[in-house]
Amino acid sequence: MKMTGNTILVTGGTSGIGRALAEAFHDRGNRVIVTGRRQALLDQITAGRPGLIGMSLDLDDPASLPRLSAEMRARFPELNVLIANAGISRAEDMSAAGWDASDAEAIVETNILGVLRVTAAFLPALKKQPNATIIATSSNLAFVPRADFPTYCASKAFLHSWLQSLRHQLRRIPIEVLELTPPYVQTELTGAAQASDARAMPLAAYIAEVMQLLELRVHPRDEVLVERDRARRWAERDGRYEATFAAMNPN
Repeated sequence: MKMTGNTILVTGGTSGIGRALAEAFHDRGNRVIVTGRRQALLDQITAGRPGLIGMSLDLDDPASLPRLSAEMRARFPELNVLIANAGISRAEDMSAAGWDASDAEAIVETNILGVLRVTAAFLPALKKQPNATIIATSSNLAFVPRADFPTYCASKAFLHSWLQSLRHQLRRIPIEVLELTPPYVQTELTGAAQASDARAMPLAAYIAEVMQLLELRVHPRDEVLVERDRARRWAERDGRYEATFAAMNPN
């Protein structure tokens, strides 16, 4: 993808990786529109950045995405980059007596169906552009799961597979389809403690490495893998899957 002169829509752009990506692309002179559920956060991120635009999107509201899509067509017909980043993560204990599928259903609704619905809503606009890109945020847990986050990891494995098919089907249009597979990063995805966890990669360092890989076009198979991603990505190929799984999921 080109790094400047784009009109970029970032879903889930008011916090964490989404917000950091939005700010990094805005710094490079792109027009950036961020979406989120909380108007206060949209106001906060746009107040300090003239030209960065916030728009409401609540994927739990069936009317919200069609409304956003119509507004985007009217205001930003030149949209050429979609960053589908919105996602949630919750631990699940399926061995517990009271376990039910409610958390799993919420994760599937946001992490899988949310990405599919957003892509479907904006793909017609992207097809009209000469230089279009779709970026979706997966996870390196797609390759070796944390067993205490079963549905979250499975949702990212779904995206990894689905993005390969999307990339193949769009190859002649063409629309570039990129997959971000973050390692454990200092965000509040699983709660406030993650944002200061010394074991997690600092958010600024992650974004800086991602932007460098995009600028240099160093993303074989269109997977944007930072250095911390690579060992887990190739654990099965390199015969380290069982050992890696055991280290991540001790008895």
